[in-house]
Amino acid sequence: MDTHSGLTAMLYTENGVPESYRLGQPVVQREYLVDGELREWHGALQEVFSPVYLQSETGEAARLLGSYPLLTENEAAKALNAAVRAYGNGTGAWPAMSVEDRIRCVERFTQLMLAEKAAVVNMLMWEIGKSYRDAELEFDRTVEYIRDTIDALKELDRGSARFTIEKGIIGQIRRAPLGVVLCMGPYNYPLNETFTTLIPALIMGNTVIFKPPRLGVLLHRPLLKAFRDAFPHGVVNTVYGDGQTVIGPLISSGEVNVLAFIGSSRVSNIIRRQHPRLNRLRCVLGLEAKNPGIITESANLDVAVRECVLGSLSFNGQRCTALKILFVHRSLYERFLERFCNEVTQLRSGMPWEEDVFLTPLPEPEKTDYLSELIRDAESHGARVMNEAGGATCHTFFHPAVLAPVTPEMRIYEEEQFGPVVPIVPYDNIATPLQYVVNSHYGQQVSVFAQDADDVARLVDALVNQVCRVNVNSQCQRGPDTFPFTGRKDSAEGTLSVSDALRVFSIRTVVATKGTDANKEILREIVRERKSAFLSTDFIL
Repeated sequence: MDTHSGLTAMLYTENGVPESYRLGQPVVQREYLVDGELREWHGALQEVFSPVYLQSETGEAARLLGSYPLLTENEAAKALNAAVRAYGNGTGAWPAMSVEDRIRCVERFTQLMLAEKAAVVNMLMWEIGKSYRDAELEFDRTVEYIRDTIDALKELDRGSARFTIEKGIIGQIRRAPLGVVLCMGPYNYPLNETFTTLIPALIMGNTVIFKPPRLGVLLHRPLLKAFRDAFPHGVVNTVYGDGQTVIGPLISSGEVNVLAFIGSSRVSNIIRRQHPRLNRLRCVLGLEAKNPGIITESANLDVAVRECVLGSLSFNGQRCTALKILFVHRSLYERFLERFCNEVTQLRSGMPWEEDVFLTPLPEPEKTDYLSELIRDAESHGARVMNEAGGATCHTFFHPAVLAPVTPEMRIYEEEQFGPVVPIVPYDNIATPLQYVVNSHYGQQVSVFAQDADDVARLVDALVNQVCRVNVNSQCQRGPDTFPFTGRKDSAEGTLSVSDALRVFSIRTVVATKGTDANKEILREIVRERKSAFLSTDFIL
């Protein structure tokens, strides 16, 4: 697809960027956190360029944001040793700490994190091209998630603050940590999605090794001191660099107990298979999805068009929960297509700091080429780009392309595009989209648009055993965070929500004894004199 020259008008000069969003000199990050210490790296660095291109006298170029350490296997081993030492086979200060004291540490971290909001949000915008409004929303939602997690843990602990007596056996059932957690988040939500695994893993008493995603590294730098100051030594450790260099040795050591990874199934399989004791490795995975929207003949077109535009193109379609293929009943196909394209035309394109901007540059430098390939393939099999300027590019910017009619011979029919290309499939029989869901490798979510209650009921019953969330007359999404978030097939492993995440990073553990008078007196003494952090009837308010 040829570059659309008109898009270059979006580009700014350095001085043309509003002053409150401008960057200073590139950030040279040499520090990394290990064993409660910010250590300085004197080796090779990886440069980080923004997806935002700027104009200058010498031409158009991506803005250099800074650089970060390319650590080696040796530094990764030190991070691992620190995490293993801090866990201490479950006897370390952190896993042995009371729930109330761990909560205080997380609350302390939250306060320190809030002080860095402006720096994190601005770098989030520049580093992955997310609009300033959405970057700020991601930060605020992450803080809210931390607070909700604290409240959920209090509730969970209250339910465990009692003894159970069954068939003459007295027991107390609580949740215990699992060990060392390797936490790796995605580039599209490098703060929020990372923290939805990192925070519950921490607060349940695990120690953590955290590797930022390939895109979205520098935005975490302002939080390193917060991690250092809020948690005991070795509880949070960071590694940077090439995954094969630093992640492989961590997993192959056999010392990692939990892999929390959000990304592709290909990469997750490479990582997990390196563990020498697979049955000891718990995996919490958020992987690919190809969420379909099904627009039935009884659908309200206003609702369906609005929700499908938002669902397929919010943050440029770079969401695992995005609607990535639309099935439209033939009776509505022409009207839906026309209105959908009209709505896409109204979406505002621009730089991330612009007010009300909707479409922004893509963080992956090679992404525009890949999306253009998908379009060419679809066109070779009879599809057309239906919207004005669809598929036009300018460096890292890709104008949304609405492709129709899409058929099974096209790559876009099955491949997860993870970008602003919207394939639309006309259908005559509801069996077509239903069979698509059944045959798909993925099973995260689906959106159903219908006004007929019988249609909705039939589709819900057909789909709930294929995907993990059926959205009725609304786009696919993760929130609210109190709802379970997971997937079937190749889309996920483990369930995340505020409460589910606490469970997935811990295990139910029982202390039990026969209900003799002597044993009862032992338990009374332990509880009365608070001799145990586990055996306790303390009630957290």
